[in-house]
Amino acid sequence: MDEFARIRHWTDRRQPASLLAAQGVVLGIGDDAAVVGPPPDAGGPVEWLLAVDTMVETVHFNDATMAPEDVGWKALAANVSDIAAMGGTPRHALVSVSVPKAWGPERVRRLYDGLYACAAQYGVAVIGGDTTSSPRDLVVAVTVAGTVAAGKAIRRAGARPGDAVFVTGAAGLAAAGLHFLLAAAAGAVPAADEGAAPGPVPLAAAEAAGTAALVRAHRRPAPSVRAAALLAARGTVTSLNDVSDGLASEAWEIAEASGVALALRESRLPKSGSLAAYASRAGADPLAWILYGGEDYVLLGTIAAGDAEAAKAALEAAGLPMYIVGEAEEGPAGVALVRDLDVRGRGRRAGSAPRREPLAKRGYNHFGE
Repeated sequence: MDEFARIRHWTDRRQPASLLAAQGVVLGIGDDAAVVGPPPDAGGPVEWLLAVDTMVETVHFNDATMAPEDVGWKALAANVSDIAAMGGTPRHALVSVSVPKAWGPERVRRLYDGLYACAAQYGVAVIGGDTTSSPRDLVVAVTVAGTVAAGKAIRRAGARPGDAVFVTGAAGLAAAGLHFLLAAAAGAVPAADEGAAPGPVPLAAAEAAGTAALVRAHRRPAPSVRAAALLAARGTVTSLNDVSDGLASEAWEIAEASGVALALRESRLPKSGSLAAYASRAGADPLAWILYGGEDYVLLGTIAAGDAEAAKAALEAAGLPMYIVGEAEEGPAGVALVRDLDVRGRGRRAGSAPRREPLAKRGYNHFGE
């Protein structure tokens, strides 16, 4: 199967014409470039948001942790989350794959199955890309274009003293899921029936181990697109970021861009029961996964304090979570953790002040700096 036959095998007739039309696609895959027009639902002048993310085999995934479908899903989801983090709507995707010999046409087809499943979930039109060979590892690079009402993109730089800090879901689950998958691959925890074929841990085994929610969070993250749209429409969100490199790292990005101090209250951070249970079994600190794990793709942001509770109620009415976890303060840019409950949940002594601890500017960094 040559290059062009493979591209047709991976991409031909994957998306309905109605989805492409809804995103303003005039010409999609098959020519030197795609042609797009204004999305019919834009409702007025828009600005374009562009985001790109790259996943490299052995760096971001391997056979022990993710199936090809999971790789495709996550490659697109990471970019969809970046568009959401600007208050935008994801529209179009360009997909570039560099394929080694070990990845035959059917294995890559499975990757595209996951990518197109994610595209269907979030209404993204896949309109082009590139295909090359690779000497050893698979590389997937996805670019997503999105739109936002002109002048309404939400940046990291708008937080103000007095704003409330919020998140749109629990952090730490993806890191805990990866920990379980790597431990299972190393034989440290039972993961599959004896004699099972090699490959990623099946979800049934994770369910038996009580870690299915953690494994799903790592393999199939769910960007907060609906929450971002509802929050952006309120006009009171002052900064926004997605949690890709860890909650502490993203909080630092907002603090430095906005020139404020952020105080995160430990007792208000959402804590998953399955994460806590697995951390206890693994002898790990769940707070470390929450603060420094990354790849959760929930949103972290600030909102005018006077609208925080109303916004929370509006999201909950739509079936979406929102947690008020702290506040923005005057002072040098930085992030502190306010520990007004200890890790076992006991209250502090009467009259004692909450303990404030500076949070290290730490999260995932490809170059270890």
